[in-house]
Amino acid sequence: MAHAAAPSPAFTPEQEARIGELAGAYLLEHPEILVQVSQKLQAQQTARQQMGFALNVMEHQEALLNDPDTPVTGPKEAKVAVIEFFDYQCVFCSRLAPAMEEVMKASPETRFVFKEWPIFAQRWENSEKAAERGVAIWKEKGAEAYMTYHNGIYRTGHNEGELTEQDIKTASSSAGYNAENHPDVKASLERTNELAQSLGLTGTPGLIVMPVKNASPENITVFPGLATAEQILAAVTKARN
Repeated sequence: MAHAAAPSPAFTPEQEARIGELAGAYLLEHPEILVQVSQKLQAQQTARQQMGFALNVMEHQEALLNDPDTPVTGPKEAKVAVIEFFDYQCVFCSRLAPAMEEVMKASPETRFVFKEWPIFAQRWENSEKAAERGVAIWKEKGAEAYMTYHNGIYRTGHNEGELTEQDIKTASSSAGYNAENHPDVKASLERTNELAQSLGLTGTPGLIVMPVKNASPENITVFPGLATAEQILAAVTKARN
């Protein structure tokens, strides 16, 4: 049986070498093309990451939105929730705190969920102590007291190992909480840790903006890191629509 001849190469090795030289020279003269390609690849990578996050969020909606041990503020009938995973010792969480306050003032119809996630506890024990105190205040004193404590901790400006037990006591006192012994909330913190890992978060802060009902990849936004107030508010608008 006769065999078909292999197709001849479109270009000779010399021609291919010359084409490569011309293409390289063109890209050197027009570096904006490389920038455009890089931007497109980055956008595609971000879109894939967001899709992965969104699917994980949809799988864990109940734990994100309805954990009775998680501090929450905002109207019960809210259509959108902003969920923050944070550590009081995290410098980037400290930078996010003023933006979160701004978003809360600008969007009072939104639910805000605060997931205490003391990922630096092995390095700085007050990460865990502050987180435990926050959950305890939420459970015993409610949302207003919790927000007083939460913002009070951040307003000390102490992070990266600088947060002290006195800072925690002062913020607790400002919230009207003076108990020496608070309830054991370690199980709550462990659930938050497991949830964060299931979502694919690798550090703090981690922000999720999502509808309370009918969440989908199209209306969920995840910020695996720092975000501006403008970015968060844009995500709230997307989730509402």
